Amino acid sequence: MLQNVYFRILRWPIIIKLLLLIFGLIISFGIAIHYVEPKQFPTIFTGIWWAVITTATVGYGDVYPITVKGRILGIFLVLTGAGVVSAYFASIAASTIRIQNAAVKGTKMFTGRNHIIVVGWNGRSKNVIDQWLDLDKNQAIVLIDDTLDRNPYPTHQVHFVKGKASVDETLYRAGLKSAKYILITADQNENESHADMGSILILLAVKGFHPDIYCVVEILMNENVINAKRAGADEVIQTNAQSSYIMINSLLSHGMSDTILMMLDHIKGNHLKYIPMTERWNGKYFEEISTFLKEERKLLIGLKRGDQTIINPPSHFQILTSDQLLVIAN
Repeated sequence: MLQNVYFRILRWPIIIKLLLLIFGLIISFGIAIHYVEPKQFPTIFTGIWWAVITTATVGYGDVYPITVKGRILGIFLVLTGAGVVSAYFASIAASTIRIQNAAVKGTKMFTGRNHIIVVGWNGRSKNVIDQWLDLDKNQAIVLIDDTLDRNPYPTHQVHFVKGKASVDETLYRAGLKSAKYILITADQNENESHADMGSILILLAVKGFHPDIYCVVEILMNENVINAKRAGADEVIQTNAQSSYIMINSLLSHGMSDTILMMLDHIKGNHLKYIPMTERWNGKYFEEISTFLKEERKLLIGLKRGDQTIINPPSHFQILTSDQLLVIAN
């Protein structure tokens, strides 16, 4: 029994053990000086007060020992107590530095909740993090990457976790169980096929660890989109396909690339988004709802029905309660 308690105490943090040792010394010397010199220290609290002031090397001089035994006790208190207190503050400083270094180097565990996890450090993930920080500086973001040596955002609300995102231990340190969303970006150091394989492997690890988290995955090759969906992706970003569509639109209609970027840039105001149907619009036609939305500075351009997206339907196209409306909103 006593051995189990002893080993449990050994596992306590050094700061806690030192703090308990300081309290023990102060209380012990406070009680001892009370019994050695009861006239100078009429209460135990007075003795403890003297022990605290002496240990802290403040020395107010309001109470002090006058007998040889009392002064010898004071000498022992200074020699032991001051050293323990100094060790305690040195331990706090060392612990603080160790925690800061762990946060910078990506070895510290994230303990927050409702955060966003971004996997992979590249130009795309950097832009995502920058935009999100501009939109909401209080949103906690966790960046997982195994190529970085230190946190690229040391002064922002971005927690860095160094490691492979396909490993459970890394996902645990990133706090995946309490995260809201996760974005898996393609590895820019691999060819397209290997990058997609790596993204799908990470997706499988994530969904195995937390099946209900909303997961967005970047896939480069069109033939791997179906595999990502089979692996449990809630949404697939087809980077190459989207880029090629913008290119062909720019060739057919000059200046289209800037317009599309502006529509997708949340920081600049107008952006594409889905909004749910309301009861007052139930059974109404596309043209009627479009008129209502214009009064709210929302431009209706289509809708999503199940897995099908319908762009610019006929004016008398009837909208269902289960539909989601695609608008350009401010």
